[in-house]
Amino acid sequence: MGKVKIKKKSIWIDMTPMSDVMVLLLTFFMLTSTFVKNEAVKVVTPGSVSEIKVPEKDVLSILIDNRGKVFLGWDKPGDMEAALTTMADQFGVSLNGTQIKNSRSATNIGVSMQDMGTFLNQGAAQMNNYQKDKGVPTDSIDGGMSEFQMWVKTVTDNNSDMKLAIKADEKTPYKVIKKVMSELQDMNQNRYYLITSYKKVEE
Repeated sequence: MGKVKIKKKSIWIDMTPMSDVMVLLLTFFMLTSTFVKNEAVKVVTPGSVSEIKVPEKDVLSILIDNRGKVFLGWDKPGDMEAALTTMADQFGVSLNGTQIKNSRSATNIGVSMQDMGTFLNQGAAQMNNYQKDKGVPTDSIDGGMSEFQMWVKTVTDNNSDMKLAIKADEKTPYKVIKKVMSELQDMNQNRYYLITSYKKVEE
């Protein structure tokens, strides 16, 4: 007697609800994520047990690489453009409309005002490569403020809500960090964040 063959039925699963969930999750992460900004130099921060969070807006980032070069970064292109215009007037540097427009593509500034025109003539992709070996000068100008101090003063004068955050590499010489802090202290800028990597407390 022959075997009775059972007809196999194809299973159909409606994946529409699953795809809806995937789209919702993707949208959620895109809206709530904080994207890492492109920085002029790579800075490996030292570890710390502090859990104080640095604000995400109205922050002037002071980057110090392992060679002691200083770079400044803004979270708003408008703040940077306003500060750049003021600094150019103070130093007698003439910038054209294209150069000022290009400043909005710069995530950081790490050149002297003397080099600013050449820096802003670079394409967005070449800006970081051009400035990585330069840095904002921290030496006093004729016994007065340094360019670094003038930048900080200009930025904080333009935006009273601006907060300062220092992000130094773990291999940065201490004397460089001390000099930056001393220059801020000379301006009565005694409140700032020190950006570090979170490290758990060893039990």
